[in-house]
Amino acid sequence: QVQLVESGGGLVQAGGSLRLSCAASGSIFSINAWGWYRQAPGKQRELVGSISGGTTNYADSVKGRFTISRDNGKNTVYLQMNSLKPEDTAVYYCNADVLSRNWRNEDCWGQGTQVTVSS
Repeated sequence: QVQLVESGGGLVQAGGSLRLSCAASGSIFSINAWGWYRQAPGKQRELVGSISGGTTNYADSVKGRFTISRDNGKNTVYLQMNSLKPEDTAVYYCNADVLSRNWRNEDCWGQGTQVTVSS
């Protein structure tokens, strides 16, 4: 089993910053790619950004403000969020494409962490 645990969410004023972390644990051989998603009330879950190999991709709504990075040795991915806006308020989820030590590819999700940006 592979588990993902997010942390770093909270309350912040508009214009502020937060850094989210997502740590994977369990029977991991490698993590091929990471994604950050978010879901606001009444809206569909959307892809915020991803990192795969040396390539990062971002939704237009966060481009230039958010940065994804990873620490492969710690099996951890980060989402640095700057210049936060009220419309960034959502539950943020991390996702990992994991090759487990059972030689299975698993699509794993964290439990989510709330980010609330006040105006």
